[in-house]
Amino acid sequence: MADSEYVPPKVWTWHKPNGGEFASINRPIAGPTHEKELPVGRHPLQLYSLGTPNGVKVTIMLEELLALGHAGAEYDAWLIRISDGDQFGSGFVAVNPNSKIPALVDRSGPRPIRVFESGAILVYLAEKFGAFLPTQAPARAECLAWLFWQVGSAPYLGGGFGHFYVYAPVKIEYAIDRFAMEVKRQFDVLDRRLAESEYVAGGDYTIADMAIFPWYGGLAKGWSYGTAAEFLSVHEYRNVQRWADQLLERPAVRRGRMVNRTSGEPSSQLHERHDAQDFATRTQDKLLAAK
Repeated sequence: MADSEYVPPKVWTWHKPNGGEFASINRPIAGPTHEKELPVGRHPLQLYSLGTPNGVKVTIMLEELLALGHAGAEYDAWLIRISDGDQFGSGFVAVNPNSKIPALVDRSGPRPIRVFESGAILVYLAEKFGAFLPTQAPARAECLAWLFWQVGSAPYLGGGFGHFYVYAPVKIEYAIDRFAMEVKRQFDVLDRRLAESEYVAGGDYTIADMAIFPWYGGLAKGWSYGTAAEFLSVHEYRNVQRWADQLLERPAVRRGRMVNRTSGEPSSQLHERHDAQDFATRTQDKLLAAK
């Protein structure tokens, strides 16, 4: 039956995976599928993640905190392979009942504290270390507004446009057009803001930039969704391009993009990070050469 003739049933039921790259791990129920405890390293902060845009938000934040001299921000970054269903292990679900990366456990106090959802992790770390989140209004309100703008907008970019443009088993014109229009509107919102402000929330670099960059900066620089950058003409958004280039000059941003990354040049992939020296000794190109 053609898509134009599809009539939704009165009650939807899940009969089988509906196709696409992630069909094998999508399901309409929550909870663990298998028993598997999470590893624990020696640092106060334990991150369980993957180098997707949401994961990169947090690794950039942690690397920026360390660059400022916050020794308490040392962390172990453990790789969660979502295509293998690691996020449905019992240990991971105990940290994040939503079974999505990233998830953080803070073991610096008398009792471990779990934090899930990338935006919540950014706020938690910013408040814990007193960095990258203004403490006074209106600057704090502006920063949080842009942080939540990203949290609310990214599903249109990732689960909407990205899914239908790249991952869906059937290319649906209506879906791609609908989400492409919205993503371009979001780029225009961001571009207009960056025309009047050096960083997203104002004159200072904040967690708002760290949240937005992996998604919109990544697409602006052509890293996301194959030919999407050309398809969406992202070169037109000159202020977004300026901002993305500016963030890429920061060493902590470049390091954060490497952590838990499993694609791209082997020299850019640090599958797990347990020490600052790992960037020099344990990237995939070095591990492969040592075999």
